[in-house]
Amino acid sequence: MPTSDTEGKDDLLVIVPTRGRPQAVPELVQAWNDTGATAHLLFAVDTDDPELAAYKKHAADLKGDGRIRFTFGKRRRLVGTLNAQAVKAAKQYRYVAFMGDDHRPRPAAMPWDARIRECLSGGPGIVYGNDLLQGEAMATAVAMTSDIVTALGYMAPPTLVHLCVDLCWVDWGRGMGRITYLDDMVIEHLHPAAQKAEMDAGYEEANSEQQVSTDSAAYYDYRDNGGLDADLNRLRKLVEEAS
Repeated sequence: MPTSDTEGKDDLLVIVPTRGRPQAVPELVQAWNDTGATAHLLFAVDTDDPELAAYKKHAADLKGDGRIRFTFGKRRRLVGTLNAQAVKAAKQYRYVAFMGDDHRPRPAAMPWDARIRECLSGGPGIVYGNDLLQGEAMATAVAMTSDIVTALGYMAPPTLVHLCVDLCWVDWGRGMGRITYLDDMVIEHLHPAAQKAEMDAGYEEANSEQQVSTDSAAYYDYRDNGGLDADLNRLRKLVEEAS
């Protein structure tokens, strides 16, 4: 049952920051349909995206689908966009999730979003599935209770830009003792590293030598120099207060 601070909230929003890949919109909507998902799906699009017109056409075409939402705003890169939307969503939703525009949920006996709700219904926590690339090692797509976002003020450490956020989510969940990995809940990551997508400008930017170096350094600084410890103190307090 919802606690008092979740009364009246919608249950699950999946945030998808996307750039330069308008074809991902109908593909993700089809994945929602194929899996019977009822979770709300938010596409966060940059207003300077060269494919903006195509995204706006998809938004117009999907206006009648109550599950699908679009937001258009200034470019903040992946982490900045995710945080901006997640902080707002945490006021309305019990659970918030992230998927890249190259993730695709796959059909199963129990819909993936129903499993997320089931896993997170017991209080503060994090859940992720099998992306068929990193598996349990990295939460490349993730869902969490919205009180985590509210407690921290973000869904991913804002010193990061694009990479290593999946490591942080595993660190959070393990550190607060409230993480679930579902090997049979497949949210496939169609990434060039798995030979499941062609390299494009987005992948080139996100996986450039400079970006790898910058985000790796930011992650290790966060992990080793007090940032993670401070966040885990807040998250453990959250768990204590909920128990």
